[in-house]
Order: sequence, then C-alpha cells, then structure tokens
Amino acid sequence: MRVTALVLATAATAAAFSTPSAPAARVAHVQKFAASPMAVTPAFASGPSKSTAMKMTEAAADAGGEEKGLGKKIFDAYTKTANVATTLFPLWTVLCSGIALKNPAAFNWFSTEYFTAALAALMLSMGITLTPKDFVDVASKPVPVIMQFLLCYVMMPLLALGLGKGFNVDPSLLAGLVLVGSINGGQASNLCTYIAKGNVALSVLMTTATTVGAIFMTPLLCKTLLGAVVPVDAAGIAKSTIQVVLAPIAVGMSLNKFFPKIVKAILPFAPVVGVVSTCLLVASAVAQVAEPILNAGMSLQLPIILLHLVGGLVGYALPRATGFSETSSRTMAIETSMKSSAFGFLLAKLHFGDYAARIPSAVSVVWMALTGSILAVIWRYIPVPEGDE
Repeated sequence: MRVTALVLATAATAAAFSTPSAPAARVAHVQKFAASPMAVTPAFASGPSKSTAMKMTEAAADAGGEEKGLGKKIFDAYTKTANVATTLFPLWTVLCSGIALKNPAAFNWFSTEYFTAALAALMLSMGITLTPKDFVDVASKPVPVIMQFLLCYVMMPLLALGLGKGFNVDPSLLAGLVLVGSINGGQASNLCTYIAKGNVALSVLMTTATTVGAIFMTPLLCKTLLGAVVPVDAAGIAKSTIQVVLAPIAVGMSLNKFFPKIVKAILPFAPVVGVVSTCLLVASAVAQVAEPILNAGMSLQLPIILLHLVGGLVGYALPRATGFSETSSRTMAIETSMKSSAFGFLLAKLHFGDYAARIPSAVSVVWMALTGSILAVIWRYIPVPEGDE
C-alpha cells in the first residue's frame, strides 16, 4: 500500500507540472473564440471597440504564457537540482551512515515494513523504465549479459567464501559475507555506469537479469555454500525475492505498457525517490547493527572492502581479456562490484537464524557505494579509445 501511495503521490506531483492551469485553459478558450466567426465585430461597431477586444485577448494570452513559463522554469530548476543530488548519492550514503553509527535511535522508526516498502519502491522505479522489448534485446545479444551473470553468481560468491575463510571470520559473519556475494546487482550501478561513460542501457538490462535471477540463484547458493554453516530458509528467501523484486518490476513494466503518460510524468521524480530510498535503507541497516559494526573493526571491514574492489577489478579485466569493448567492460565491472546489499540485509534479517549474519550486509552498503563511485569517477576522466565503444 505504501508503494502504491508513493507512486500515486509522485504522479500527482508530476501532473501539477504537466497539466495546463485553469487560467491557461481560459486563455486558450478566449483565443479560440476570438478566431471564430462568432467573434467578428459587427459592421456598426466602432474602431476603439475592436482595439479594446484585441488588447484584452492579447493581455489574457500574455498572462497565460507567463504562468506557463513559470511552471516550466520551476520544473527545469527541479530537474537540475535532482541531477546534482542524484550524482552526489555516494556522499549522502556516507553522511547517512555516519549519522546512523553515531545516533542509531534516529532511524528506529524505519521498521522492517518500511524497509521492505523502500526496497520495493526501488525495484518499481527500475521496472517503469523497462518494456518487453528490452528482454528481446537481451535475447538477441546475450553474451555480455551472460558473462556478467556468471561474474555475479559464480565469481562473487566464491570470492566472498574465500575471503571469509582467509580472514577467519566467525561462521555467522561468514554466512552474511557469502550472502552479500550471492545477491543481485544493485540499482545504484546504473548511475555509476553513466558517470563512468559506460553503457547505461546494458547496465539496466544486466541489473534486471541478475535481479530476476536472484529468485532462484540466491537461495540455491546460500543452501549449497552455507547449508552446513548456519540455518538457511531457502524457500523464504525465494518467496521474499518474488515479493520484493519480481512483483514491483512486473507492476512497473505493466504501468509502462498500459499507462505510458503516467509513467512519463513519474519518470523525472524516480531518481530522487531512488536516492532517498537508498539513503534510508543504508542508514536503517547500519543503525540496526551499529555496535557490532564498530566492535568488528578491520577484521570484518577489510574482507568486505576487498570483495567489492577485487570484484570490480576482475569484472573489468576478464571481459577485456576475452575481447569485450572498453565500454562494455566498464559496465560489467561496476555491475559486478555493486551488489544490492540492502536486499541482502533484509534477507539475512528475515531468513538467517543468527543475528550476526546481517552485519556484513550493513557494512557492505557503505563500501559498495564508495567502491562503485570511485571506479566511476576514475573512468570518467579516462577517455574511451575511439572505435572501442
């Protein structure tokens, strides 16, 4: 219900900018009437009367034009502000994380129900950008998507398991670390791909593929790699993934297909909704395990940093070595490095028996955003070789 209310509120706000105002409508009516035969001044009318009528019509048109122009200026100002705010999302992530660590009680109100709704809102914001044609495009050129899918669900889980064992972390923390490696790509990767001059359309399709794949891959990997380590509710993970991921994406695609005008009105507001939702998700996850994060120290921080950093580097080097373009390789690197850690936190909270299993996901939400944004900024200032797009 909260997600539906959010969408309706956003649509209403957008409509305020896109719908002609009442005065503007009246001006249009006046102009239409002035042009009609009914508006022709009779032969006995004097010259000054004609002039007065014309001036009244012109004044009304000017007033409507000024009002319409003001609305456009406000919307343009909003768009520019939203672009800057969205580009600075890693900064907001760090600030919110710092507040959550210093004052966890500030986010006590953000319950599991709100957490789930915010995740669903993120998935919905991605769904409204997709059409069935996007999946047809993936099927026609599947190799990059398949490569990134394997990096996401083969290399990253094994890397997480290896790092966890190499740093000798506790079994519960190891379970949470492997969960981070076994979840889908994060939606923030699409923005970082844009900053890095990657292929944004390909990034969205890769995120979609791994998100849909999480329905069966995440439960399978957790049961296979962790079944003997901690209790894992694989069926519950699959159910939550369908509810939080698949259903909002399906609703978004349906809106895009059957109500394109509404979607067009909502789209300018979707990035802001995504940034706000992400910041709340990050802060809430950190706040709920603030003390264990501070107590864990570098013994937990370091393997999680390496998971995202090494994942990004391998995600770039392997595609380049196998003949993919620079643009596609940058895209795959960011997609591989940036996991949907907030979703991992929710799964650990709902379906892992041990409280400590959720701590790695909370730590990961911060380092994932920082690693992805650092890679993006570095690549932004390294030109893509001509002909290697």
